[in-house]
Amino acid sequence: MSDKTKYSFETKCIHTGNGIDKETGAIRRPLTMANSYRLPEDASTMNWSDPNQLVYTRNTSANQIYLQEKLAALEGGEDCVVLGSGVSALAGVFFTFLEKDAHIICSNVSYIAVYRLLHEYFPDKFGVETSLVDTANLQEIKQALRPNTKIIHIETPGNPTTRVSDIAEIAKLAHAAGALLTVDSTFASPFLQHPLALGADLVIHSLTKYINGHGDAMGGAVIGQRELIDKIKGQAMVNLGGVISPFNAWLIMRGVVTLPLRMKQHSDSALEIAQFLESHRAVKFVAYPGLTSHPQHEIAKKQMTMFSGVMAFGLKADVDTHNKFVNALELIVPAVSIGHDESLIVYVGPNDERNHFYPAEFKNGHLRFSVGLEAAEDIINDLRQAFKKCGL
Repeated sequence: MSDKTKYSFETKCIHTGNGIDKETGAIRRPLTMANSYRLPEDASTMNWSDPNQLVYTRNTSANQIYLQEKLAALEGGEDCVVLGSGVSALAGVFFTFLEKDAHIICSNVSYIAVYRLLHEYFPDKFGVETSLVDTANLQEIKQALRPNTKIIHIETPGNPTTRVSDIAEIAKLAHAAGALLTVDSTFASPFLQHPLALGADLVIHSLTKYINGHGDAMGGAVIGQRELIDKIKGQAMVNLGGVISPFNAWLIMRGVVTLPLRMKQHSDSALEIAQFLESHRAVKFVAYPGLTSHPQHEIAKKQMTMFSGVMAFGLKADVDTHNKFVNALELIVPAVSIGHDESLIVYVGPNDERNHFYPAEFKNGHLRFSVGLEAAEDIINDLRQAFKKCGL
C-alpha cells in the first residue's frame, strides 16, 4: 500500500507496518531473532547508537520498527518508540524530560510503579519535585503549577479508580505553562481515545494490556512528535537498554490486528456487567466510565468512543468476605493485569500505600475487574454464583 494513512483504523490495524517478505514472498512480516545486522561497506562515519538504523538490537530491531510504524499510525503521531514494558515507557519519558530540580504534576492515583517513580525515586535521586493531585479537578492542577513545571502526567481512565481527566482542557493548562502533557491511555487503547488529537504531546501505552490482548507478551510504547520521540529513543532505549525483544514485538504486532473487534466486545460486555453489579444489593459501589453514575461520565463521553473493559467495585462486606468472593469465582481468574482475553479480577485491600489518595468509597478495599472476551451472560452468571456462595 502506497499511502496507508488514508485508511480506516481497522484497516491500519491489519496493514500498517506489514508487507511482503522479499526473500520468501510471505505476506506477513517474519520474526527476525537477530542481535546484529550487516554493516554497510563503509562504516567509518556511522552513528553506532542510531535508534533508527538496523545495526544492533539494543538500538532497534526489524520487528520493533514494524510495530512502531503501526502504533504511530493508530495514534496519529509522527513517530513511536517501543520499549520492553509499560513501566519502561513511562520511566523513559520521565528520565528523558525531567532534569534536576524540575517539577511534575501527576494523577495522585496512578499505576503503582508511576507512584513510586515520582513519589520516591526521582525526588530522592534527582531532586525532582512532584505534586500528586486529582487531575479530574482542573482547579487542583492550576494551583499546583509552578515556574519549573516541565510535565503534567495523567492516566485517563485512571488505574484503578477509572477516574477520567479532561485531556483537551489539561493540554491548554500545560502548554500555557510551557509544560508537556503526557497521557497514559492504556485503559482506553488507541481505538477508544486519541490523546494527541486532543492536545497531548505524548501518549503512552502498556502494550502488555489491550494492544497485545492475549496475555502473552510485554511491551510499552510512547507516541508523539518525532523530535520528542527521538530523545526518548536515544536516552531511554539505546543508553538505558529498555529495548523490546523481537519476539515480543512480533507477538504484539499479531495482537493489534484484532484490537477493534476486541475493544468493542470488552466495552459492550463491561457496560452490561457494570449495570448488573450496580443493581446488586451486595455491591457498595461500581466505578465504570460508561455508567451515568460515574463522576466524569460526561467527560468520558466527550473524549472516548466507548468505555473499555475495566471497572472497580466494592462489596458491602469486610476484607475476608471480599477474598472469599474472589476465590468463589469459577470463570473469572484471580490475577493481575488487564486487557486479556480472559476476565481477570484482583482484590486490593485497605493497606494499599496509595489508599489515602483513593475516593472515599475505595478506602475499605476494592475489586479491580478486567472484563474479558467471554460471553457477558457467562461472566454475570459466574458473579451470581459467587455472590450466592458468599451469602450476599
